[in-house]
Amino acid sequence: MQIKIFLASLLILIFSITAMAQELSGFIATESRLFPESPLDDKQFETYNLSFSFKPELYYEWANGDHSLLFVPFLRWDLNDEERTHFDIRELFWLYYSNDYEIRIGIRKVFWGVTESSHLVDVINQTDFVEDLDGEQKLGQPMINFAYIQDWGTLDLFVLPYFRERTFAGEEGRFRFALIVDTDNALYESDDDQNHFDFAARYTNTFGDFDVGVSHFVGTSREPRLVLVLNQNGAPKLVPFYDLMNQTGVDIQYTTGGWLWKFEGITRHTRAQRFFAFTGGFEYTFPDINSSGIDVGLIAEYLFDDRDQQKLPPNPFDNHIFIGSRLAFNDVQSTDLLVGGVINHETGSMFLNLEGSRRIGDSFKLNVRIRGFANIDEEELFYGFRKDSYSQVELEWYF
Repeated sequence: MQIKIFLASLLILIFSITAMAQELSGFIATESRLFPESPLDDKQFETYNLSFSFKPELYYEWANGDHSLLFVPFLRWDLNDEERTHFDIRELFWLYYSNDYEIRIGIRKVFWGVTESSHLVDVINQTDFVEDLDGEQKLGQPMINFAYIQDWGTLDLFVLPYFRERTFAGEEGRFRFALIVDTDNALYESDDDQNHFDFAARYTNTFGDFDVGVSHFVGTSREPRLVLVLNQNGAPKLVPFYDLMNQTGVDIQYTTGGWLWKFEGITRHTRAQRFFAFTGGFEYTFPDINSSGIDVGLIAEYLFDDRDQQKLPPNPFDNHIFIGSRLAFNDVQSTDLLVGGVINHETGSMFLNLEGSRRIGDSFKLNVRIRGFANIDEEELFYGFRKDSYSQVELEWYF
């Protein structure tokens, strides 16, 4: 029945958007995940999971391109986790373009940052944690954005009138904690709850070989604390608590020859603590190895965070090293591969990752991912995920 509802919704959405579209693109995908180890909780599914996703993009412009509308809905149906079956509007906004300024009103995704292993300065959008645990997938954020574009740089101002809560796996899903997170009863420091107005500003510019961004955010933290409470039957559960915060961030990328030097740093203030965190390192690319056309990049970064992990939402990577390699085959199929791991050099615990993709023909793309946990210390946040190593194959059809 769930599959039928999903397919019916998918067809209705396709026909509706096609009728409206001036330009229509997007993809439909099927995703298979294999978990070789049994879960910690027997309520979780065992080894195999299947899901389908649909992400169309509708674009419409008028007045010689001065005005435009972008609509990007996202729908996923998951075989085992009802919390992962969800719908979201990733983007739905109007853009007015002028020579020296731009106005965007609606729902958007905004990305800030330059480093590979962590994006500390990226605070606008909420993480869609049921999609993946790497924090790369984001929910759409309602906003008013004014961008002032001058020779001295670009100044972006944001008004964020509504807060999006983080998604978490359900009782039968993987990548969840020992206790279920009750997302229906989230708590807030602000009396306005989800209706608190957040504000942000970011300045960006290029100075020679340096790309620089400076940002400030005032509002509700996208990272919740998980508070232990008892339900009406006296059983323990976790409830998200969203604090107010002020965060100032800096991101810098320096390009010279085959080198990319990257840095992200923040200082964040909440009522519990002010703390400092940074991620910094480099990527060096060896081009055209042995005249094969393959470029090989070597990546190394250090991750540091001095927050009190008991008072604030914990950061699993507070004193870690990331080492990885990126391969670009530069072929007509756009084949690429990224492999790496985040390592706690004190305990030896490791979070390992492999990602690869390749186009098949004109309309298909194959994505492969392997994630693994090794030597996870019981004091670390990922200890509850230690049985959740998996391999994933995803096939996308683009239209």
